[in-house]
Amino acid sequence: MRHPSILPAVAAMATALVLTACGASPTATGTTDTNAKDAAAAKAQAVYDRINGLTGEERHKTLVELAEKEGKLSIYTSNTDMDSLVEGFENTYKIDVSVYRGNSESVLQRVLQEQQANYFGNDFIDTNAGELNIMNKEGFFYPYQGELREAVRKEGKAEGWTASRFNAFVVGWNTTKVKPGEEPKTIEDLADPKWKGQVSMEVGDVDWFAGLYSYFLQQGKSEAEVRDLFTRIAANSKIAKGHTTQGELLSAGQFGITVSSYSHTVDKAADKGAPVSWHPAAGGPVQPIIVRPNGVALMKTATSPAAAMLFIDWELTEGQKILAEAFRVGSIPGATDPFADLAVVPVPEQELLADPKKWDDLYAQILSAGQEVQ
Repeated sequence: MRHPSILPAVAAMATALVLTACGASPTATGTTDTNAKDAAAAKAQAVYDRINGLTGEERHKTLVELAEKEGKLSIYTSNTDMDSLVEGFENTYKIDVSVYRGNSESVLQRVLQEQQANYFGNDFIDTNAGELNIMNKEGFFYPYQGELREAVRKEGKAEGWTASRFNAFVVGWNTTKVKPGEEPKTIEDLADPKWKGQVSMEVGDVDWFAGLYSYFLQQGKSEAEVRDLFTRIAANSKIAKGHTTQGELLSAGQFGITVSSYSHTVDKAADKGAPVSWHPAAGGPVQPIIVRPNGVALMKTATSPAAAMLFIDWELTEGQKILAEAFRVGSIPGATDPFADLAVVPVPEQELLADPKKWDDLYAQILSAGQEVQ
């Protein structure tokens, strides 16, 4: 996760720059009149409050009727599985969906720019926790309530937004380089000099680092002990940029172990025949597993609020099956819970939001002990 601490400044950009850089959305309303923003918010709120107060079949029937009357939906997302979700949604409902997809930072920047310009370009957001927390702090979201939110794991019930899936950071390995029975059993094992040059860390995993750092402190380690542990792991490591690249290098055997792969990255590669795993031949995976929610939110100024709510309902029901097919960890536990009986630690999102520079600087200092991937 890259903490976009400088991005709020872009919200001061002029309306002309917003429309030029971002382009118009089919559902957008561009205006410099702040009264229009209040009017749009009031109109959307009336729909949100009506649906939030309903349950069961009455909720679904009313929501479908209102959403299909709107007939369109604009989504901004960093979710790489969004195409499959949209396809299923459009096949079920008479609603045309437009999607802007970028990385989480560009999604945040676009929303900040448009909201500053009173330009209502999207109805719905699907992106990472850090960026969602920033947008919620800016007051861009309206609460989503109901039985489905109540079913979400407790780590995914955030203020202003709701998790639809989790990124699980796991220790993964190449099974040709790390033989059965030789897999690491703890994070501390990776500080052993025998793993010199065989470990990889990822340059942007500040959130994983903060979660594990806090966990070790809670377990009774001192600050000095925790920093020493991470420094020794980094000294054994090749530093990669990007989980996709890191996963490809792991599959190719450029290193034997990754300390913070996404579980779905390893699982997808293994499904395609790559010699990778995060499940040892015996016993459970390395724990704790750090989890970061990715989620969905309703825009306060949505021009298609019912369609936005319907999409959240869809993503938390049928969408969970689509996400599971992509090896994602859904936010609503099913019959086969991948976190069952495992030690799970959530990323300390509010701490990262409050002081991103502290964690960015500390992680960069730790990584300086490692070797950049060539």
